[in-house]
Parts: sequence; C-alpha cells; structure tokens
Amino acid sequence: MSAISILGVRFDARTTGQAADEVLDWARAGEARYACFSNAHGVVEALDDRSFTDALNGADLNLPDGMSIVREMRARGGDQADRVYGPDTMLAVAQRAARDGVPVALYGSSPEVLDRLRQRLPLRAPGLRIVEAISPPFRPLTPEEDEADVQRLRASGARIVFVGLGCPRQERWCAEHADRVGAVCLGVGAAFDFHAGLLRQAPGLLQRAGLEWAFRLAMEPRRLWRRYSRVIPRFLIQTARERVERPGPSLA
Repeated sequence: MSAISILGVRFDARTTGQAADEVLDWARAGEARYACFSNAHGVVEALDDRSFTDALNGADLNLPDGMSIVREMRARGGDQADRVYGPDTMLAVAQRAARDGVPVALYGSSPEVLDRLRQRLPLRAPGLRIVEAISPPFRPLTPEEDEADVQRLRASGARIVFVGLGCPRQERWCAEHADRVGAVCLGVGAAFDFHAGLLRQAPGLLQRAGLEWAFRLAMEPRRLWRRYSRVIPRFLIQTARERVERPGPSLA
C-alpha cells in the first residue's frame, strides 16, 4: 500500500477497517508498535519541530485523520478514498478487541472522562476488557512518575493502549513509550471526549466536506481560534507551494 509525503510527513494509505485490522494483528502477536492519526495541525507542528516530524514518520502507521490531508494525498497521486478518523478507528479497534478478547488500556485526559469512557465504550464494544485507565497530571511527569505509569500499563496486560493527550503530546508519548510499555499505542486525541459523551462530533455532512474544524471552532472558540488561525492559512500556502515546486507523485 502506498505512502505519500506531505511537507515532509509520511501518510499511509489505508481504510479505517484496514488500519483496525493491522492494529489487532500486532496486538495478537504481542508486538510493541504505535500509530498516529494526523491532520493539518500535526503537519504544521512538524514544520516547526523536526523531532515531531521524526515521531510521526517513525510511526508504524501515520494515518490521514483530516479531509485536507486526504485531498493532498489524492493530488499527489495517492489512492485514498476517505480519512481514517481517530474516533472511528478507536471504536473499530475496540470492537475487534472485544471480539478477540484483547485487553486494552486508556492513558490520558481527566479522571472524570476516563470514568465515563470506561462505562460507555463497552456499550458500543460489548465484551471489551478495559484493564487499566491512567490520568496523568497536566504537566511534565517526573522520571519516577513516568516509570510508575509504564509499570502499571505493563502489569495490566493490556495489548492496546489508547492515548488521549492531544497533539503533539500524544504522538511523542507513543513514540517514546511503545517499546517500554510493550503494547500497541494509538494516539487518538479527542476520541476520549467524543466516546465519553462530553463533546459533540460534527455532523457527517460537515466531516465529509472537510469542515469539521469549523464545527469544532463553533463549539470551543476560546480554545481553538488561535490554533486554526495559525494552522489553516499556513497549511494551505505551504502545500500549494510544494505541489508547484514538486509536481508529480510524492511517494514517501
């Protein structure tokens, strides 16, 4: 399956089902891997920080989470039918994990969100075993705290760890911790709040039109306006410039 480079970031062409199947294959085999779900925000963050580019490109899968990325993949010769949305893929993975008896863990967000998620996610993935849930403090952890979390996750027996720390923190965490935890780590971002029932998802029509950002901005203007005012113009200008300067397929 092809991979496309966009502003130096590799994106893997997959469907949601294909990505979920690969994750379950890794988990059943006891492998330590990680996958990211990246959109325009992630690409712009990577433009400013080479170490973050390395974290995304080092992922076993870096999947197109936004329609702006899907359109760029198509424009560069990729065959990507739709986005691989983090919340949808989290649910697909959870349902497969429930079917196959694969234990999962949750890492990130607040205790309140994790409590609701532990109650609600198994309703949509009957039989799902959530064997650990950790809400780290909203500050850099000490080495001792970090090691304690790693040991809790290892001791839980979780084969898949859903990570909800927000971009770029969750992607860095997955890159640094997958081997230490010894499981498949997925940086799924706002999926925790969506599946906990605390944040509304954009209607399907807006998602397909690539306007989820506008819906989320309307829901959380004070938190998101600075991000979108910085990310959207820069992503559009830089990708247009790259297509002009490097015409033809952009295979990673």
